[in-house]
Amino acid sequence: MKLFSPILTFATAALCGPFAQLGPMTFQATLHDGNTITIEVSGTGPNILLPVNPHPAEGPQAEEMRKWGADPALGHSLVNGLTDSYRVIAFDYDAHNLSHPKPDTLTPDNVVRDILAVADAVGADRFAYYGYSWLGMIGLQLAIRTDRLSALIMGGFPPINGPYAELLSFFEAVHARSGAQIKPGQNEPGDLDNQIKVSKDQSRQFVTLFQALQTFDDEAVQSRIKCPRLCFVGSKDEIDYGKDLGDVHVSLAAPIINRREELEHLGWDVRVLEGLNHEQAMQASQVVPIIRSWLVSAHKLA
Repeated sequence: MKLFSPILTFATAALCGPFAQLGPMTFQATLHDGNTITIEVSGTGPNILLPVNPHPAEGPQAEEMRKWGADPALGHSLVNGLTDSYRVIAFDYDAHNLSHPKPDTLTPDNVVRDILAVADAVGADRFAYYGYSWLGMIGLQLAIRTDRLSALIMGGFPPINGPYAELLSFFEAVHARSGAQIKPGQNEPGDLDNQIKVSKDQSRQFVTLFQALQTFDDEAVQSRIKCPRLCFVGSKDEIDYGKDLGDVHVSLAAPIINRREELEHLGWDVRVLEGLNHEQAMQASQVVPIIRSWLVSAHKLA
């Protein structure tokens, strides 16, 4: 794994010094496939990794996102909502994987390697992690593979009884379907009713990911999570895909709502956002207050 250079070490130190007010600093990390990803670091305080785009979408892309109810400035709003108290490490892993698909190598092990490479590149030995949807699920994979997490926030994906088989069926159908499409700006690469085409390599990488998770027992690994942890979900986060897209029901809310007491016994703090669906529950107006209030207590425990 490539280590950060002395120049980056100086830059990292500067974030906590008199140059911190100059704005975000940019770093590069080399990922498992040899491609590099850009990282922006803003603010001071405990480290938190956010796999989001720190810049608002603009122009036609932003207008198209608004048509479907997406927030073109979601990542930007999340970053800005935390930088006064945290050293926010933002990297747009979704966009990177769409630009540099990893059709045969996007496995849980390699995604965790990528996230740790990002942390290494900015000198974050310990860090909190927040991810939503499939990137929330990746947070669970991260938590059972490293002791570097100070806290885990997992949004829009259940920590137990996850829909791994259903999502494999969905992505297999997306991969097989000519002209498969995704909605821009979303964390879920297979969202419906959109106008951006997905290449075979782009869809294949998620088939690879969920194939690797078919034998994963999310209940059996709970004892391996050592950091404070929070999961949250919208109470209406239930998604039905038609027969052209796997003919599956992807249940993200019910496993958390129905097994809330069990999750709490396993050490999870749980938040259910009443009346919200998958997209609504990911908005910064919902997420930032949850992260800020919960991390205060989590870092006392870590």
